[in-house]
Amino acid sequence: MADHPVDEKLPALKMATTGLQHVAAMYAGVVAPPLIVGAAIGLTATDLTFLTGACLFTAGLATFLQTLGVWKIGARLPFVNGVTFAGVAPMTAIVASTEDKSDALPIIFGAVIVAGLLGFLAAPVFCKAIRFFPPVVTGSVITLIGVSLLPVAFGWAQGPDPAAHDYGSATNLGLAAGTLLIVLLLRRFTTGFVKQIAVLLGLVVGTLIAIPLGVTDFGPVADADVIGFPTPFHFGAPQFQLAAILSLCVVMVVSMTESTADMLALGEIVDRPADEKTIAAGLRADTLGSAISPLFNGFMCSAFAQNIGLVAMTRIRSRYVVAAGGGFLVLMGLCPMAASLIAVVPRPVLGGAGVVLFGSVAASGIQTLVRAGLEKDDNVLIVAVSLAVGIIPITAPEFYHAFPETARIVLDSGISTGCVAAVLLNLVFNHLGNKDTQDVTHPMQSGEEITGASRAV
Repeated sequence: MADHPVDEKLPALKMATTGLQHVAAMYAGVVAPPLIVGAAIGLTATDLTFLTGACLFTAGLATFLQTLGVWKIGARLPFVNGVTFAGVAPMTAIVASTEDKSDALPIIFGAVIVAGLLGFLAAPVFCKAIRFFPPVVTGSVITLIGVSLLPVAFGWAQGPDPAAHDYGSATNLGLAAGTLLIVLLLRRFTTGFVKQIAVLLGLVVGTLIAIPLGVTDFGPVADADVIGFPTPFHFGAPQFQLAAILSLCVVMVVSMTESTADMLALGEIVDRPADEKTIAAGLRADTLGSAISPLFNGFMCSAFAQNIGLVAMTRIRSRYVVAAGGGFLVLMGLCPMAASLIAVVPRPVLGGAGVVLFGSVAASGIQTLVRAGLEKDDNVLIVAVSLAVGIIPITAPEFYHAFPETARIVLDSGISTGCVAAVLLNLVFNHLGNKDTQDVTHPMQSGEEITGASRAV
């Protein structure tokens, strides 16, 4: 019996190039949190480089846990893990409230360790929520994941610094559009291996085009060391403060919610639906990876939804490909110069590729919704309201400005709020009380019209 595509081991060259493509897709998301938090603390350039390398290293370790697994830890799916962006706001708040900035990272690391260990213990209970995730819920959440990520791609397309004079310039947008066009042309007019690594080739060609335009910065390569190991507790032993721990425990709940949705999405894409056992194992990898990360000066780890888009687009479903990507992340953490090569890719080039990647996630969600029984008006309402709730943070970023900062950690995550809304609405309409579902041909069709149509049939 042939192996499932998820367990397929590809030839070495193909494994390496497709794994590197996953790294390219996630790199900006991994390095952004340490850069933001490090800048808030006021770290030197050397320490900032060290912190970034540490986050790459720990992302690789967490990805190994997810893809290869050990015991009951790891979803064993092509599931990339890295620093979660959900923790950026509370971490910068911890920095702001810490008088001695040299204590900020130890306090953050202590809070991440506790949140990770508590999450690990809670994983077997948290995973039982799977029965509340039918296609009408998962389709809504997968669509929201893609829609929520698209603004990230649009931001990258405009440039790395909103305060820069060339942010959103014709050059930057042209580079993004050119990279998108290259990826589309490669996908349309090539076949086989070249078609599968279209995104990686698009990033390479886009970067080469950017060189004469003066957009590519080779400074990171010139300044980077060849070898560097993330020394354990480089910034000091972890400190445990209750407020910081509570704040990052909330982030952990958000992260586990998003990871559950991501695993369900990925399971649908690779034709190996994520059951309760898989989700529990995946959450254990997420949370254990987070608990271990501070040992090597890294932050909380979670699933990277943009890589789900890459799996959906390339149809390369092997978890060993993603494990190879994890290997590259570890090497980058050990070799800052290698890490800096990815940093050379201009942000607008990443933005152009991101449109394809993140849009593919949304398209996968729509494919799931096709099987969600939308001929029933109750399911139409579930999708309509959950999408609306989930899009609030995107279309109206200050909508929850009057809420406490801790609450905003959850509310400002459209994926989390949309997921909660979909689950609750599904409970109300499809689980509680007597069911009297009606078929519709249009979401705005009235009940009387539906009844009349049914009688006519």
